[in-house]
Amino acid sequence: MIAPIALGDDALVLAQRLGEWAGHAPVLEEDVALANIALDLLGQARVLLSLAGDEDELAYLREEREFRNVQLVEQPNGDFANTIARQLYFSVYQELMYGELATGPGDLAALAAKAVKEVAYHRDHAVQWTLRLGDGTPESHERMQRALDALWRYTGELFQPVEGLPVDLPALRGPWLETVGEVAARATLTLPEGPDRTPWSAGAGRQGVHTEPFGRMLAEMQHLHRSHPGASW
Repeated sequence: MIAPIALGDDALVLAQRLGEWAGHAPVLEEDVALANIALDLLGQARVLLSLAGDEDELAYLREEREFRNVQLVEQPNGDFANTIARQLYFSVYQELMYGELATGPGDLAALAAKAVKEVAYHRDHAVQWTLRLGDGTPESHERMQRALDALWRYTGELFQPVEGLPVDLPALRGPWLETVGEVAARATLTLPEGPDRTPWSAGAGRQGVHTEPFGRMLAEMQHLHRSHPGASW
């Protein structure tokens, strides 16, 4: 079942990345906000992975090449602007995708109907911070623009079809571009230029090809489980 694993891996990996901000966010309120978003994503991951097998084994015992998440979600947090750019790109996509998925039949539709409400908050959080940073100080503006530019190369992979997912992902590219572009304009930012501003698909995460930082993140995420196999708490 490729679709639950792909979507579950997206949520699991991004939850891990956001969880890395615990105790390190710019303000205490963001420690709480990012932790809550991470918990929402972790809940989605658990449901999705359980549709494909044992959720713990899929999370902690697979090797790097067996994960099917897009490369965008595995990118390091960087500074706060980088995290917000990653969240803006992904949450807008996820809200559109879950919105379409919720109208169909089956277990994925039931999950999507709940998840789309959570993701609306994730998207709003990213939008508000994009506006705050983009239209803030010269430094915050520069950092936010740099983050949007740096992560743009990974966004095209979001719209590649996923086997078993009854959503026309390529058709979501237009609404996604419109939404992200409108947010960027309000924040006095610009999206990278290209043919029709089409996101360049640099990633092959869906095929199990990941960027260098992913291996280090995965080792940290899986360390405790692999160190104490079969342990109960």
